Amino acid sequence: MSNTVYHSTEKSLSRSRFLDQLSFNSLKVKDYVVITSTLIVMVLSIFAFIYFKPDIERIHFERMSTWWGATINYIAVTLLVLQLAFLAYLLFLYIKYKPIKSVSDEELPLISVIVPAYNEGKLVYETLLSLAESDYPKEKLQILSIDDGSKDDTWAWMLKAKALIGDRLTIYQQPKNMGKRHALYRAFKEGNGEVFVTVDSDSIVKEDTLRIMVSPFVVNEKCGAVAGNVRVLNKQDSLIPKMLNVSFVFSFEFVRSAQSAIGSVLCTPGALAAYRRDAVMNCLENWINQKFNGKRSDIGEDRAMTNMILKQGLHVLFQKKAYVYTNTPVEYKGLYKMFIRWERSNVRENIMMSKFAFTKFREESTTGSRILLSMQWLKVIMAYPLILLLFSFVITHPIIFLCTSLTGAFIFSSVQMFFYAKKYNISEGFLAYTYSIFYLFTLFWITPYAIATASRSGWLTRELPTA
Repeated sequence: MSNTVYHSTEKSLSRSRFLDQLSFNSLKVKDYVVITSTLIVMVLSIFAFIYFKPDIERIHFERMSTWWGATINYIAVTLLVLQLAFLAYLLFLYIKYKPIKSVSDEELPLISVIVPAYNEGKLVYETLLSLAESDYPKEKLQILSIDDGSKDDTWAWMLKAKALIGDRLTIYQQPKNMGKRHALYRAFKEGNGEVFVTVDSDSIVKEDTLRIMVSPFVVNEKCGAVAGNVRVLNKQDSLIPKMLNVSFVFSFEFVRSAQSAIGSVLCTPGALAAYRRDAVMNCLENWINQKFNGKRSDIGEDRAMTNMILKQGLHVLFQKKAYVYTNTPVEYKGLYKMFIRWERSNVRENIMMSKFAFTKFREESTTGSRILLSMQWLKVIMAYPLILLLFSFVITHPIIFLCTSLTGAFIFSSVQMFFYAKKYNISEGFLAYTYSIFYLFTLFWITPYAIATASRSGWLTRELPTA
């Protein structure tokens, strides 16, 4: 993982101004070279698609003359229609979405902010300081941080933060590394807030983030959990964080906004989430003792908690203006390990959600939740057929595969590009195209592999760097 941290003395900027600047264009000359190369490849692929159109049509008609070819074609058309219809549905929900405004200091409840840490070093210190400097009423803010048996100097940095912040911060040290879920469990037991807020130990919040996160619990008595808006802190470190930032904007500000419109955000992110105390306590023991295929679950604690809160008939919302900036992997190895963990959790929790999603689990309509889950399952179910079809196409018609797949990537990534460009800046928005090619050729295997290894445990990205 990257070790980007905020240093006010080095940057001569307040934390707030520093975070605000992360929304500006951060591209370097080499990034523009990559983007230009990407666009050239995309344009060439479109021209190639037009050039090979007669051959593509010939292959299509040849396959349509066989039963298996016709079947594949009908399935492909059906999937395309479903994806377009789902995108239109999300757009409809996105338009309906309205974030909840911050309530007054008097209305804000007592909260316990929880920061689990493992081998984070100075990053946890920066996280704790950003929380302590929030504009949340000091008398209503309790901060708990748990060192989960770190092998580095994390505990020393937590002690330094404690000396600076004082009684508002309580720190604990686990006797050994037990996993993030156990660290959170201890803090849930120790915290006395009406609302729990969890923040990753490599993340920085804005001054108004906590009050914005907590306000929905005051306004909506059926609100059980809230997801924050995750952006990338270490954009300057490499191209990968820059691409992830564009992807995060779409997955949070578009997808989760749409999910929030029906009170069914499927996953509260580990980087920033909030939970109503009663909702957590209702499922806490089931959550800590959760098993998959007979083994204790040590990944996907955020999605698991979200599922258990949805099952109680409560709403899970998204607060677009509750920003948290988190460090992401800067190298390919760290990235694919993170994605494997996420996808394994996705497979597991799709199964768990399926056990209640098709029952009357809440008073309001459950149709939207079922649609969201069904589209999650569609991705899982089609993972192997699509990858087999991909390989067969690569072997039989490699050039046509390249031009058609790149043209398709251009069309669908244009949605993300225009969304990011409208929200922030067009220059970084072009990275949506770069990321689509990067994912197509280097990360296509993640979902099939995660399905095959869904029972495996392990965080994968928490090792200390080797010399």
